[in-house]
Amino acid sequence: MMTLKNTLLLLSSALLLQGCLLTKVVTVPMRAVGAVVSIVPIAGNTAHDAIDTAAEVVDDVPI
Repeated sequence: MMTLKNTLLLLSSALLLQGCLLTKVVTVPMRAVGAVVSIVPIAGNTAHDAIDTAAEVVDDVPI
């Protein structure tokens, strides 16, 4: 019974960590940091744009 439970848990985890969800786990914190950095005068918008561009590249990674 325990092996069946572990197998189902493993399969459901593999489905959840596939594709879009995996990239969102990485890019959401990047975008949050970019939003916080954007309030810094002068360099904030440039840093935000760079972080946003990097997050878009990670979103486009074919997983």
